[in-house]
Amino acid sequence: MPESRPADRLEAFLHHLAHERRLSDNTLVNYRRDLTRFREWMEAGGCDAWELLDQQRVRGYVAWRHRGGVSGNTLQRELSSLRSLYGYLLRESVVSHNPARGVRAPKTPRKLPATLDADQLCGLLDKPDDDPLALRDTAMIELFYSSGLRLAELVAVDVRDIMGDDATLEVTGKGAKTRRVPVGGKAREAIRRWLRVRGNYAGTDQKALFVSRLGNRIHPRTVQQRLQHWAVAQGASRNVHPHLLRHSFASHLLESSGDLRAVQELLGHSDIGTTQIYTHLDFQHLAQVYDKTHPRARKKRA
Repeated sequence: MPESRPADRLEAFLHHLAHERRLSDNTLVNYRRDLTRFREWMEAGGCDAWELLDQQRVRGYVAWRHRGGVSGNTLQRELSSLRSLYGYLLRESVVSHNPARGVRAPKTPRKLPATLDADQLCGLLDKPDDDPLALRDTAMIELFYSSGLRLAELVAVDVRDIMGDDATLEVTGKGAKTRRVPVGGKAREAIRRWLRVRGNYAGTDQKALFVSRLGNRIHPRTVQQRLQHWAVAQGASRNVHPHLLRHSFASHLLESSGDLRAVQELLGHSDIGTTQIYTHLDFQHLAQVYDKTHPRARKKRA
């Protein structure tokens, strides 16, 4: 089996991706960057043909990149690019095996979601009562925090969804799955105040609960901008976004109840493993309390 120059084989593969698989320009740029970097590393180490690459060298590349501070997620993408290249080379009978198969990237530690404490939330909700749009924004924030909604779920709420005496709301989440969530008293009162002035903006045929100045269903980007506006106005120390309110809802609920399954249902997570991230947040809080209060945890003063 004749050996080939890595650059030539790489160009042939990229041509295949562009003209046979018709991948997007951005995807092609990613493949080229990942594989060119790997090819240069390979040639610098004296390996001048794709046919000569083995699993040990691939592991060496991963270790080298990881020592340089590259995240596990990035390395996983680079390994995926390499596997795709070798899938093509196998099809073309250039190589007899895929040395990237079975090589795993180091796991990237999962970042814990940020949350707001009760005082920060109260500050965010402290707005003037005579501004109709401020009433709308307060109702949105209260509903986010009361029910743990995603941004798309909040935007999709219609007036008829919250009418009546039932203090719950049915929402459609990811995968078109519906779930019923509670709507707290504070949120219901904030929504009632907004409904009194909503007619100043929305026509009688408008179904959306939350509307823009022009009377249309509010755009997700507008919701994000309004949250950030109030965060700045109230002197918040961090960027406030819809998912931060959802994280706060989940963390505070789990902290009070300890019922992971209930939180999973309320958030609409199909996998409880996704919900378990909040147990780490809860443990962090308990650990801080322990360190501050337990007599055997505190260091004695000299």
